[in-house]
Amino acid sequence: MDHSVHNKLVSFIWNIADDCLRDVYVRGKYRDVILPMVVLRRLDTLLEPTKEAVLEEVRFQQQEMNAVELDEEPLKAASGYVFYNISKWTLKSLLNAATNNQQILLTNVNEYLNGFSDNVKEIVNCFNLKAQIRHMADKQVLLDVIEKFVSPYINLTPNDIEDPEGNKLPALSNLGMGYVFEELIRKFNEENNEEAGEHFTPREVIELMTHLVFDPIKDQLPLTMTIYDPACGSGGMLTESQGFIEEKYPATGVSRDIHLYGKEINDETYAICKSDMMIRGNDPANIKVGSTLSTDEFSHMRFDFMLSN
Repeated sequence: MDHSVHNKLVSFIWNIADDCLRDVYVRGKYRDVILPMVVLRRLDTLLEPTKEAVLEEVRFQQQEMNAVELDEEPLKAASGYVFYNISKWTLKSLLNAATNNQQILLTNVNEYLNGFSDNVKEIVNCFNLKAQIRHMADKQVLLDVIEKFVSPYINLTPNDIEDPEGNKLPALSNLGMGYVFEELIRKFNEENNEEAGEHFTPREVIELMTHLVFDPIKDQLPLTMTIYDPACGSGGMLTESQGFIEEKYPATGVSRDIHLYGKEINDETYAICKSDMMIRGNDPANIKVGSTLSTDEFSHMRFDFMLSN
């Protein structure tokens, strides 16, 4: 993502906050709504194409198999990701079915959020999103916020798309998401005269680190490897290094199997990291929340490589 595209996206998202949340939140609190909604919409867009397949799998398990509890693995297979949503709703269908009754909309949105797999529910809880949804419904702005986020002129997915006029909207990568997140945090905190306190390692630095670590042993790299970052932030170090390895050190005739592990103390950043791990097909269970110095869930493990800032 180039600088102009980045600025345009940040400006679009900031304007959502300014247009819809003015007088409902102080500017420094815009982040409590905007950051989780960015992540939610990012996940939502990926599940849209396979929505009917997931609902059909739910019907099959409940009606044909008489299942009391749903089997997760077929639902993941139906969605195409390691997460899914078994409710009938998407953010677009919530908007299309909405009336001026915010309480009905609130009920539908809660049904939508409760339909997610447990790994997404954890992200929702980290952001305390349900409390923000209730507050927006009480203040009569929930519908406006949803409408802004389903705009066809914003692309929060990891794939290139086109807007209604045929203009290309570039993909938003994990690292790009980190930069957008950092810029939004900066803007939010400027309103409170606070420092952002968030740092995202630039892509060129990650590439340099990757070369320094892997170039000397590029001919001996294992087909299966583990990479660990004990302070992983939004996960850019992990996912970018994974991409560089796959691109610059390909194995002859086969694909490398790269397993990513990390821990992050900030709930918001952790939630973004975990969501991007799910989007890229990595195991989100390998990302933990909390302080590595206080509690090390990986103490029983040994990793092939560690990259960290």
